[in-house]
Amino acid sequence: MVALAVIALGMAAVIKTVTTTTSNTIHLRDKTFAYWVAQNQIAEIELTTGNPKTGFTDGEEELAGMTWHWTRKIEGTEDPDTSRVEVYVRKDKDKSAQNYATLVTLMFNPK
Repeated sequence: MVALAVIALGMAAVIKTVTTTTSNTIHLRDKTFAYWVAQNQIAEIELTTGNPKTGFTDGEEELAGMTWHWTRKIEGTEDPDTSRVEVYVRKDKDKSAQNYATLVTLMFNPK
């Protein structure tokens, strides 16, 4: 009877560990995909010619069978040849939802 109790406690610990590991793996996978979406938005801005337009832009992108919602914020800096770009990526369309990725960069604006 004691041996069965020890085995039951051991199995409970194993099941909890596997559950936690699976949950963490899914979260890290989603964060990785969200960063890819953010990097795609930065690349899209870099590939356009001329200065990027300041302000907010919202959109969505399909990646890995999921729809990701992103918001881009482009603003000027003290240097007129440089723009600050922020990209926020989330699973939910609601802007108050958790951001899975936030990417901030400075871009040189050639004339």
